Parts: sequence; structure tokens; C-alpha cells
Amino acid sequence: MTGFRHDVITANGVRHHVTSCGHGAPLLLLHGWPEFWRTWRPLMERLADRFTLYAPEWRGFGDSEKTSTGPAEDCTPDILAEDLHALRTALGLGRVGLVSHDIGAFAAQAFARRWPDALSGLFFFNCPYAGIGRRWTDPQSIPEIWYQTFNQQPWAADLVASSRDACRLYIGHFLRHWAADPHAFDAELELWVDNFLKPGNLQGGFNWYRSINRARLAMMAGTAPVPPPITVRSRFLWGRRDPVVRAAWSDRLHEFFTDYRLEFAELAGHFVHYEAPARAASAIADFFD
Repeated sequence: MTGFRHDVITANGVRHHVTSCGHGAPLLLLHGWPEFWRTWRPLMERLADRFTLYAPEWRGFGDSEKTSTGPAEDCTPDILAEDLHALRTALGLGRVGLVSHDIGAFAAQAFARRWPDALSGLFFFNCPYAGIGRRWTDPQSIPEIWYQTFNQQPWAADLVASSRDACRLYIGHFLRHWAADPHAFDAELELWVDNFLKPGNLQGGFNWYRSINRARLAMMAGTAPVPPPITVRSRFLWGRRDPVVRAAWSDRLHEFFTDYRLEFAELAGHFVHYEAPARAASAIADFFD
């Protein structure tokens, strides 16, 4: 497909790289880690005839501005929600739909609690949310979340960037292990390596884990405050084979979302939008149409 537009838009004092295409009602596509705008390309190709699609890269990611040169805590869900609100204004958009995954899901929830009237709906893939709670420390989960601690080490970015092979091994591990098909990203793996070897991109992504660590530990300890339920209509498409944000953890969505629908992508893992783009595009079109 041709027709992708790449812009740099300043919002909340940060220069954001935004890829866009299509025509119709606006949807903002919010990526996670280890991702950048390219993770949305399969969906954008399938939805461009129905929606105007914007894929911003978070501060510290992709070709967006690096707001810190070293380890920092400037990438919380609230900060990202403020970036997103300012970006929506800078783009001249009214009500928008948010399609989110991983980090994007944290930001989308923070946005929905502060600016619900700005939204036409929320669509989530494999959504981390408060209802997971202490289950992050289940025996089955502990071997899967080691990277959240590793990524906070002040030397982690230097180690992973020490060679192209090291970066490929590290980033490639998650793309292989979290996808149901370990070869799902094979054709584009080198593009992911290119992205994360750009100056500041590894540390920019790792700063997310430093920024949310206190909240993460409080959730694991069972001492985190309970957020109010989200009233914006929502839909979830959860990859049944996700080893890190497990499908079984969707069982408490009713406590945190008042108007939602849940479905499962039986053959997909963590990256439903990339692994099963036709199924994902159909569900998004159905929801927002």
C-alpha cells in the first residue's frame, strides 16, 4: 500500500512522529513495547478505506523526541495521556476512537478517565488493567515478567545496544515468544532492530518501566488504589495464546468497565493486531462503524 504520510507534530512540548493514512472517522492507534508505528501497518492497510488512521509514536520511541538522554521516569500513563490529549488538539480532531495495545492501553485508560467526552470508543488488544492485581506474581507469571526489572537497570540499554546481534537477540526474543507463531515477525525483524538501534530508542522504551515501577509494585502488593470504572463504551479482542498478559486475566473487566464486550482471538498471542490483522480489522470496523 502507498499513501502513508509521516509528520512531526509538537504536542505537550514534545515532538511526536505520527504516521497517518486513510479517510473517514479518526482513530488513533497506540502502540506498546517493543513496538513503533510499523506494528500498526497491517491494520492500517486494511482500514484506510473506512477511517482516518493516526499512529503516533510515544515520547522516547521510534522517531519521536527523546525527552531524556538517560534513565528517567518521564513516561507514566498520565503523562502519555496528556501527550495524547495535546496531540489530538494539534491534529484538529474532535471525538476520536482509541485503538490500543500494551503501553497504549495504559494511556488509553488514563485518557478515558480524564476526557471521556472526547472519545467515540475504546478498543483494546490484550489489556493490562487494574483487575490483574497481584496475579502478576503468580508462579506461572513470574518467569514471564523478568524483563520489566531488567529494563530498569541503568546499564540495560547499553548492554542491548552493544551490538546488532545483541539487539536482535533481545528484541527478537519478545517478538518470537509473545506471538503464537514464533515466525510472525521474521520478515520484518531487521526493521525492528533498525528502530531500536536508533539513538535513544532502547532507553526511551526502558524508561516506561522505570516510570511505572512504583505503581507496578503497589499492584503486586495489593496496595494500589482502585481506579474508578471507565464508562466509555469499550471492546476487547484478547489473544488466547498470550503468555505475558494472559487471557484468563480478563475475568475482572466488569469491575473496571461499565460498557464493554470481550472476544478472544483463539490463534493469536500478544500481538493480535499484527498476528491476525484481518480479524482485528474486522472487529475494529464493526465496533466503530
